[in-house]
Amino acid sequence: MINIKKKMLNGLIMLLSSAYMLTDAVANDELFQDAGSWLQVVGESSLKVVDPSLEKARVWVEGQSRFDDNWNHWYQGMVRGAVGYSLSDRATIWAGYTWLPTHNVGKNYLSQQDVWPAFRYVLPTDMGTFTFRTMIETNFIPGNGSDVRVRPRQMIRFMHPLEFEPRLSLIAWDEFFVRVNSTPKGGQSGFDQNRAFAGLGWTFNKNFRTEAGYLNQYLDDATHTNNTMHHMIMGSLFMNF
Repeated sequence: MINIKKKMLNGLIMLLSSAYMLTDAVANDELFQDAGSWLQVVGESSLKVVDPSLEKARVWVEGQSRFDDNWNHWYQGMVRGAVGYSLSDRATIWAGYTWLPTHNVGKNYLSQQDVWPAFRYVLPTDMGTFTFRTMIETNFIPGNGSDVRVRPRQMIRFMHPLEFEPRLSLIAWDEFFVRVNSTPKGGQSGFDQNRAFAGLGWTFNKNFRTEAGYLNQYLDDATHTNNTMHHMIMGSLFMNF
């Protein structure tokens, strides 16, 4: 059992290392780096609070605020809402909407809207919990005309409670984005971005959990030539009812 745990942990470390090396290898001409922070609040609930017959129906709401330019500039917010259905105690399907107001340094403000289906699978193991989330976004970007960008994204997440204090957990995840098609404002098809996180989580009770740590966000530009790497401090509050 110990050898299995070591192999799984080594596999996770290799995954995060590979993601970092991949984003480094994708860089072409220029790499701009800066620091900032992301703050998020995520709420999820079963609709059984409305009607017991809706126990398997779920709702997901989320809000984020993002800062860059070495914490000197608010550049993006995010509001996300979705309804879902629990296929089992491990698998959930979702249909959602995201509003993404953005004001990058030196660029005009824009308001992107996304619609998406998603699938989430939770896998408990002896060493911790793995979560797999697949989303397929349809991005409606101002200036794109009638074109919409299709952008799948895949997250793999791991949470390992520490033996000396089970309320404290080691958290690590990676999420990879790809542009399926080329659009005027959405950029050329291919690699879009990668996000890798490592930090700690604290579970207050079954309904409330906080997380904080380091987020590395690597972004490819519209033409796959000039790239950006954000070094972020990320703080999250998760509520589940």
